[in-house]
Amino acid sequence: MAEQNFVDYVKICCRSGAGGAGSSHLLRTKGNPKGGPDGGDGGRGGHVILRGNENVWTLLNLKYRKHVVAGRGGNGSENHRTGKNGDDIVLDVPLGTVAKDVETGEINMEITKHGEERILVEGGMGGLGNSHFKSSTNQTPRYSQPGQDGKEEWKILELKVLADVGLVGFPNAGKSTLLSVVSAAKPKIANYPFTTLVPNLGIVKYRDHRSFVMADIPGIIEKAHEGKGLGHRFLRHIERNSILLFMIPCDTESIKKEYEVLLNELFQYNQELLDKPRILAITKSDMLDEELKGLLEKELPDAIPYVFISSVAQKGLDALKDLIWKEMHAEQD
Repeated sequence: MAEQNFVDYVKICCRSGAGGAGSSHLLRTKGNPKGGPDGGDGGRGGHVILRGNENVWTLLNLKYRKHVVAGRGGNGSENHRTGKNGDDIVLDVPLGTVAKDVETGEINMEITKHGEERILVEGGMGGLGNSHFKSSTNQTPRYSQPGQDGKEEWKILELKVLADVGLVGFPNAGKSTLLSVVSAAKPKIANYPFTTLVPNLGIVKYRDHRSFVMADIPGIIEKAHEGKGLGHRFLRHIERNSILLFMIPCDTESIKKEYEVLLNELFQYNQELLDKPRILAITKSDMLDEELKGLLEKELPDAIPYVFISSVAQKGLDALKDLIWKEMHAEQD
């Protein structure tokens, strides 16, 4: 997916339709010149609806659509006929889309399933016709209700990538290289920071025709939770991953220290991220012999499963897949 086509944040004005007015009609026929009220109700205004679509990967289709306007409900008419409902506006969004109110920042909804439909802005109710107001003391009411006005609300739509495994690491930790080797994804790879500017998803094949989804996400840096670097753009996507795969090169100054910095950034952004299962992959391990591996193992963080890998030399990748699969299904066992 081209970077310029990947849009994970849009701000749009949503206007639902007004409800139609109720009718104040009185029945008048040749055989019944003084009939009672028979005014129908107005139709409801159109809703603005979000619909999950697994074939949509970006919010690009909404990037230049700043105003979304649903249809007005039709007015009621004689013979108790209800007005037509206003046309709904249905916006197809990727799975993992979150809708927020611009003014309050409150999360209105999250779309996580294909075909799931949720009303983002509700249309106005149609007014009641005069037949509803008939009583023993008022046999021929000549009044009815107007339709309820529609609502105009600004909404923020954010995409949080859904994946089984999210890759966590500093820029140039080898995340894109790993994804390109274990899946058919072709992320941009180069030897400078922030090569990955948008998330890339790849399907990793496992034993017995099984598979899981891996997400290569823009690299994190210290103080990312404050918005530094790609900041929240990275952290927002990591929220939806089931397992976090920390990737740290073997030649870094201190694997444990780098791991603690990454962990702290996740904690500062959202403490719940630390509840997710975690795996440590020590990359570029083709440069290590068994003696060096033994020395590094003594300095690794405690209580986290780890594996030495080399994406370029394709070493340790089967062991990594086994570990990921084990952690994915640990809660089910």
